[in-house]
Amino acid sequence: MQDNLGLIKRLQNQDSTALSSIYDQYSGALYGVILRICKNEEQAQDLLQETFLKIWQKAHQYDPQKGKFFTWSYRIAKNISLNAMRKTSKLIQNEDLSVYENKEVNENQIDILQLNGSLKLLDPHHQKALELVYFNGLTHREAHKEMDVPLGTFKSYIKQALKKLRETYQKELFLLWIILEKMI
Repeated sequence: MQDNLGLIKRLQNQDSTALSSIYDQYSGALYGVILRICKNEEQAQDLLQETFLKIWQKAHQYDPQKGKFFTWSYRIAKNISLNAMRKTSKLIQNEDLSVYENKEVNENQIDILQLNGSLKLLDPHHQKALELVYFNGLTHREAHKEMDVPLGTFKSYIKQALKKLRETYQKELFLLWIILEKMI
């Protein structure tokens, strides 16, 4: 991906419209990175906001000679996320990793299993688009090239995939509600 140096220069000059454009370009990929680290959507959203605040505050420190803007932004997102995890002690191993004991499955594991199952219901091109952006941390511009489709087509893949996932979750929640109603 070619960095838009003009846009970055505007950001370094504290142009808020440049920050908005950069947010549009990079927020999906950075959110995927953050979510992979913290595994909590609400916290990931807060950390994404903190990441863009730091990008805004430290933009003058970015040097295009040293690397791509996305790499610089990625490091900020990663460091903020890891620091947040350290503060909450989530990086310290505190569970028994024995393979012989029968362990209970927690809600986060169920959510991840449910998400993996829902992702497998998507068309292969939708799965690949989500994987590239939300799990591999690519920007839309990088990912559309990886899939060898036009940028607009790639963005529609993402939009359609997210819509299908949302519909799947809504159906599952409705069915769960019906089952719970019958139990009461």
